[in-house]
Amino acid sequence: MTYKNIIGIAAISGMIAVIMGAFGAHALKEVLTETQLSSYKTGNTYQFYHSLLLIVIGILYKFGPSKLLKNAAWACIIGILFFSGSLYLLSCRELFGIESTKILGPITPIGGLFFTVSWLLLAWNYIIKRK
Repeated sequence: MTYKNIIGIAAISGMIAVIMGAFGAHALKEVLTETQLSSYKTGNTYQFYHSLLLIVIGILYKFGPSKLLKNAAWACIIGILFFSGSLYLLSCRELFGIESTKILGPITPIGGLFFTVSWLLLAWNYIIKRK
């Protein structure tokens, strides 16, 4: 993966976050409960944060490529897919007719773990470089 790939994926993720946010604020506002809408917004907020993190990782990777930064990017991407994606699906599962899907619940914290790993790898990259 190159820095251009990382930044490109970040830009696409940011674009999707804008679309999903607008969709949630306008189309879903009338059909979701307050709890469902809150979960949806959480997924959307974290997608925005981590799209920005990916941009930062991509820029840092351009000027100092490392395996740790590449892995941080992958962890962040997987985190977005698992955490935000599962929250989007969980909050809208009644609309999609997937109420009985039990796998979605455990995917959310796994996505959160990937987010945590991405931040840890970013920090570790610079802790190691200081030595």
